[in-house]
This record gives sequence, C-alpha cells and structure tokens, in this order.
Amino acid sequence: MKTWGFKTAVVVATASLLLTSACGDGDKKSSSWEGGGASPGSSAGATPEKTEALPSTVAVTEPAADAKNVVAISPIKFTSEDPESTEVKVTDAKGAEIEGTLDKDAKTFTPAKTLAYGTKYTVTVTGPQAEGKNNTVTSSFTTMAKPSKEIRVTSFMGDGQTVGVGMPLIIRFGRAIPESYRDDVERRMNVTATPAQEGTWHWTSPTEVHYRPKVYWKSQSKVFYKVALKGVPLGNGYYGRSDLTVDLKVGRSFVMTVSNKTKQMTVKQDGKVIKTIPVSLGKKSTPSSSGTMVVIEKKKHTIFDTTDELPAGEGYKTPIDFAQRITWSGQFIHAAPWSEGKQGKVNVSHGCVNVSEKMGAWLFDRTMMGDPITVTGTEEKLKNGNGWTDWNMSWEEYKKGSYL
Repeated sequence: MKTWGFKTAVVVATASLLLTSACGDGDKKSSSWEGGGASPGSSAGATPEKTEALPSTVAVTEPAADAKNVVAISPIKFTSEDPESTEVKVTDAKGAEIEGTLDKDAKTFTPAKTLAYGTKYTVTVTGPQAEGKNNTVTSSFTTMAKPSKEIRVTSFMGDGQTVGVGMPLIIRFGRAIPESYRDDVERRMNVTATPAQEGTWHWTSPTEVHYRPKVYWKSQSKVFYKVALKGVPLGNGYYGRSDLTVDLKVGRSFVMTVSNKTKQMTVKQDGKVIKTIPVSLGKKSTPSSSGTMVVIEKKKHTIFDTTDELPAGEGYKTPIDFAQRITWSGQFIHAAPWSEGKQGKVNVSHGCVNVSEKMGAWLFDRTMMGDPITVTGTEEKLKNGNGWTDWNMSWEEYKKGSYL
C-alpha cells in the first residue's frame, strides 16, 4: 500500500492542531471569580482578565507541527484567507532559507530539491496585515533519517550527446517499481525540449521507462530532462537514491525507409531524398521484421557468431563490416559483399538489411544512434520490445504506457 504520494501526504494535520494559540478558554466566561463577589466593573479585589490570543489568518497544515520522520520531499501546505498576498519561508536549523516553488492557488510550497535527512526545518507563513488578527505563524518539523533501502536510478544517455530524431529518452531503475508508484515517478521526471514538443513517458518494463515526442524530434532540438527521485518513496520501503539531469542535442533528421516490394532503401535527410540503395532482406525462413526501429549501436567491424544459437550445421561465424543494430534479436543494417548480386532483386539474408560494401560505409559514416528505419512488406511483424520499438506504436497506443 502506498505510504506517500503527491496525491496523499504522509502526515495529515488539521488546522485545529496548529491554531491552539487562537483558543483561550473558549466562549466560557464567569461573572465573578471564585472567592469573590465583586461585580465585573468593580476594582476591589479584582484579578486581571485573561487576554485571548488573536485569531490567525494563516496556518501550516502539512507537515503537522513538530512532526517527526517526515518524508524529505514532502510538500508544505498552508491555509490563508488571502493566499495571493501570503508568503511562505522555510529555513533549516542554521536559519538558511530553502529554495522552492510557491503555488498560491494550491496553497503549497514545494522545495526545489529533497530536504536533508534527519534535519529540523521551520516554516513561516505570513499573510496580509489584518487589524486584530495574527498574520504570521511558524511551525517546525523534522525529516526522516536517511533510508537504508534505496533504488539506483540511471539514464542511458549522458550530457552532451547528439542523437537521431527517433531516439527515446531511457531511464532505468535498479529494482522493479510497483505500478501504484509509477504515477509519482512520472510526475518527478520532467522533459523540456526547445522548441517545445508534445511527448509522454511509456513504461517498457517494471525497471525501465522511455519518453518520446508525438512525432519524431524536430531536427537540431535541445532536450533537457530532470529526474528528481532522491528520497521519493518507491514501494516496499525503498526510496530513490539520487536525482539526475541530462542535457543533450538532437541532430539533423536522417530517416531510412526500406520496401520489401522494391528491395530499395530510401534515405531522407531533413526531408529530402539523398540516396536510394538496393537491399536484400531476410529470406522466407529467416524474414526481416516489418516495423519502425532505430539504430541502437554501431560497430565498424565485428563478427556474427550464431553457432550457439542455431541447430548444428546451420550456425555461422562471419566477419561483418559497418554493422548497425536495429533489434535485440540480431537484425542489423550491414555491408554484405557476398550478396551484392542479389541486392535490389531477391532476399537472401538471415533477417538483416544487406547493402553493398560501398553503401554500408556510406551509411555508417552518416548515421547516429536514434536514427529511425522503417521496413515494410515482409512476412513478419516487428514485436514491441525487440529493440527500441517506441515508434512501432501509434501515439494513442504509446500513451497507454503512461500511468498519468
């Protein structure tokens, strides 16, 4: 069961807990003091009347006053008769002010980053001046100790990379995230693209989530994403270990389309056809997958070894030039000088997209990780998850993978 989320706070305080200073002896009043019969107007033997605390125009509602073990990313909530004119300040034990965002409509202050563990903080809420009313209140709370069970959060890409227009953003977790916590995780993973582009997160597994825009990234875009999960509850007593940020760039648009009908690859750069390349796809017994994939990795020289994967006598061990992986199951774009006489005419490969040695080098020099390739008309459909298949789904289907 979820113990904390942006929809449900850990500590729920009522205004009455924090407004005790506004309560004296209630409405109960005595006409005379015990042991004396003097009238209210008499000075003889009179005892000074109690002064009631001024009613407050503001209050801190979460975390509760003097709360302990508060989750270190908890938002701070308040009430006010005039929130637009209300200010909130949060300070640590040394008096240093904590940076954050004040949402006056939601009456919530959200720290810019996770608060320190095992630390006392003071909240000061100041409302507008009101005659006969207290317009400033303070409340303190102490954050939880550093959790003993943490989940590592990593990004597949790092700062400064340049990727193709089909590159998904990939976040991985060191432990499965329960479904009931995935909406909280998504809320704390923010993507900013310049120029702005609509996009969404999509969970490919309990330990991996991807992000893609509605259509391919616009060429030359700048993309920044922040994953703020330090101290965030991630289920079963686990918390996020750290935050991370990544700043990257999208390169030119380079899109490859392969037709099984024509046995040709059409290459477009920034929307213009720059090359048409004869290809040979997978033969009927080992067909290429029809669908949209992206370049996952590139190896100028490698060896394809299937001797442990195929039945005895069917495996092979072959040196390969200009290999570009597009599926996890072993489909590549690569140079195949042995099939150059068949390229553009008939399919003879084991599922790969075969091109000539010359065209293999030409493509290899121009592609980058995340460049998309779409294959059409083969006997087999691409299975989602066999590679970075984010573009093999419609936008409506892709959005269903988000928990928001």
